Amino acid sequence: MEKFKNCQSCGMPMSRDPENGGTELDGSKSNKYCSYCYQSGQFTSPDINTPQEMQSFCIKKMKEQGMPKFIAWIFTRGIPKLERWKN
Repeated sequence: MEKFKNCQSCGMPMSRDPENGGTELDGSKSNKYCSYCYQSGQFTSPDINTPQEMQSFCIKKMKEQGMPKFIAWIFTRGIPKLERWKN
């Protein structure tokens, strides 16, 4: 199974995830999604249904941590190309 370098939902580097990945339904680690996006085989934010909604959410979180909006936008502009959003 492929291990991704970045979460395939939000784009965060997996190395920045304090739990080293989300969890599948059976409790095993997800190689695809971070623990902020994915727990027990389900996405943690059912209200986020589009890559644009995920971008807005991530930009807001990064701004709360003191990052300038423009830099946050640069970090999130690849979200629509991630596995979760390809369909």
